[in-house]
This record gives sequence, C-alpha cells and structure tokens, in this order.
Amino acid sequence: MSSSSAGPSSKQKVGSSQPSDASFKRKRGVFQKDLQHMMYGFGDDPNPLPETVALLEDIVVEYVTDLVHKAQDTASKRGKLLTEDFLFLIRRTRQNLTAAQNFCP
Repeated sequence: MSSSSAGPSSKQKVGSSQPSDASFKRKRGVFQKDLQHMMYGFGDDPNPLPETVALLEDIVVEYVTDLVHKAQDTASKRGKLLTEDFLFLIRRTRQNLTAAQNFCP
C-alpha cells in the first residue's frame, strides 16, 4: 500500500515541474536581426557569421537576466522594482569595467 500512495505524489511532482520548465525555455534567434544591425553599426561585417550572432545573443540574454535578478534583489528591500534600480546597476557595472580597464597594463 505504501508503494501505491507514493506513486501519485511522485506524479504530481513531475507534473508540477513541467510547466515551470517550459516557461523558462527561451526561443533562440529572437534578437538575431537586431544584433546583426548593431554589430554592423559598431563596425562588423554586414552579414556576420550565424555562430557569432548566436554567441552574442547568449551573452546579452545572460547579462540582462543577471541584471534583472540583481535589480529584484535590490528592490526587495523596498518592496517594489523601479527604473532607478536598473540605472544604478548599469552605472555600477560601467564603473567596474572602467576600473578593470585602467588596472590592465
């Protein structure tokens, strides 16, 4: 009897985790055209390699996701997320990059 009662509870766990996993999957290539135009604007080839665009997209999505999580952590103290939270983090990131560039010989 104990094995039959364990069966439905394990099925519920599997069923409940599937929608959350599907909601976190992202479509690849959504920003492909925009990134190609931006790359060209910054001096790259008009038609960059698809692998390069895909890598850049992964980097950008990871950066933005990390930025949103940090902004949520900052805003959790106050109770609401504001535009200023993002601006603060972007300024701080820029200052850290500038300091790192000055440190490298």
